[in-house]
Amino acid sequence: MEKPILLDCRNVWKIYGAHANRVHRENKGNPSADDLKSHGLIGAVRNANVQIRQGEIFVIMGLSGSGKSTLVRCMSRLIEPTSGEVLFEGKDLLTMTGKELIEIRRKKMGMVFQHFALLPHLTVLQNAAFPLEIQGVPKAEREARAREVVELVGLKGREAYYPRQLSGGQQQRVGIARSLAVEPDLWFLDEPFSALDPLIRREMQDEFLRLQNLLHKTIVFITHDFDEAIRLADRIAVMKDGEVVQIATPEELVLNPATKYVEEFTRHIPRSKVLSLGAVMTPGAPDGETAGSLQATQRIEDCADQIESNALPFRVLDEDGTVVGSIGRQAVVDVLIGRIATS
Repeated sequence: MEKPILLDCRNVWKIYGAHANRVHRENKGNPSADDLKSHGLIGAVRNANVQIRQGEIFVIMGLSGSGKSTLVRCMSRLIEPTSGEVLFEGKDLLTMTGKELIEIRRKKMGMVFQHFALLPHLTVLQNAAFPLEIQGVPKAEREARAREVVELVGLKGREAYYPRQLSGGQQQRVGIARSLAVEPDLWFLDEPFSALDPLIRREMQDEFLRLQNLLHKTIVFITHDFDEAIRLADRIAVMKDGEVVQIATPEELVLNPATKYVEEFTRHIPRSKVLSLGAVMTPGAPDGETAGSLQATQRIEDCADQIESNALPFRVLDEDGTVVGSIGRQAVVDVLIGRIATS
């Protein structure tokens, strides 16, 4: 059963340039790329329809200039869309007053950006508590909550440090703690790890997944790194030239790319990182002896060694523990060498 929709973007446009609204109107709300170009306009977001489900990690990805950051800023109304609807908990953000919007941002939305934007004169604890201070939360209460989130992100013992005394990864953890202090229902992260060194970036991805397993937030995560996207995402939206060209699970993107652009985007991704056991198993209960049980949702990369080291196949179970198939060495080898047979 699908989870309820928390954020629903309908026919969202963001056009930059003189007379953008008029051109949009004259073309019945659906100007083509040629229409925009002929008027010297830029369609940063073009007719985007995106639904974010409660509790999922929804990744928006694309090359620089594809419109992903603009779309997220439209979702949170940090910038005003040219047209469309952005429904949060069923209410259109675009019709809200400034006061209503501020209240939602303060209490229901968290945001983490690539540049940490920590306040240099405040300690780790004070930075984490800052959103609560803005809300007028009493000092004792906000510091207690700040201590909780600082510990949650692995910085216990560094509460009195200043940003200059922290590494890049630690500073990003403070940014994450600050955004979590308000206990947001919806969490926006705009390329939060892209400025970090590869080893620290991997560590932060691990930390991010650990936090999500604990908190079960609804997350919109922007990245241009497909490896990062497939590691983190429940679903991915691929953008090109302001358009959302496909929304799918990482596995579906690789197995069934909707366009040549998506196919090219996923071409060099090792299939073992993306494909689940359920995609390559032999359906039906296995005959004879097996080596044990694995989950259909597990990725090949995570259990390839285990499967290859056994002569016997493994049972494959669904979420309810029902046997839905089996998988053995040959299926794993086919994935690893690029000779994929999917069920």
